[in-house]
Amino acid sequence: MLGSSRNPSTNRQKQQQQKQEGQWLSSSFSPENFIPGLVIGFIFGMLLDLSKPAMNATKKKKNFVSGKPHQEKLVSNNGDAELKMVLVVRQDLKMKSGKIASQCAHAATGMYVELMQSHRSLLRQWEQNGQPKIVVTCKNQQEMNRLKEAADNIGLPTFVVADAGRTQVLAGANTVLAIGPGPKVIIDSVTGKQCLL
Repeated sequence: MLGSSRNPSTNRQKQQQQKQEGQWLSSSFSPENFIPGLVIGFIFGMLLDLSKPAMNATKKKKNFVSGKPHQEKLVSNNGDAELKMVLVVRQDLKMKSGKIASQCAHAATGMYVELMQSHRSLLRQWEQNGQPKIVVTCKNQQEMNRLKEAADNIGLPTFVVADAGRTQVLAGANTVLAIGPGPKVIIDSVTGKQCLL
């Protein structure tokens, strides 16, 4: 009985402590605290995911020819080869120099974004090689299509810029074809006969 007379004050302290912990816990999960934490966690998770190399690159490749694994290996595993990208500009559109420059920039950055998602090892090799880019011309859409098909058939990455139509060119017109990066010898087999811009 003597021990029970001491318990009420100790029990009250424990109850108050538990009540305070319960209030803290319930306030921690309130929407104004929970939602920002969820968003921060999501962003942190995305950053961690982006820092990892693409785990399943073959499924994500949009511009690489499927069903040609031996040719894709030729592009990706040849670390000693000199790599380059070729930008093919249509001449029949009669774009001015500023328009050509912006369309080439669209082609290079578009290819870069796709390679970040699908083929980071090739992108790293090209970066270590100084990211060489060559600009050549083609006569028209038909010649551009032929070059794209030839590049696709040997497993080179390709990216076509379709213009928005805000300035000099009609909307949807294909202005520049990016081929590569890839080994110089292989790219030259596709674009070697094109005239430099």
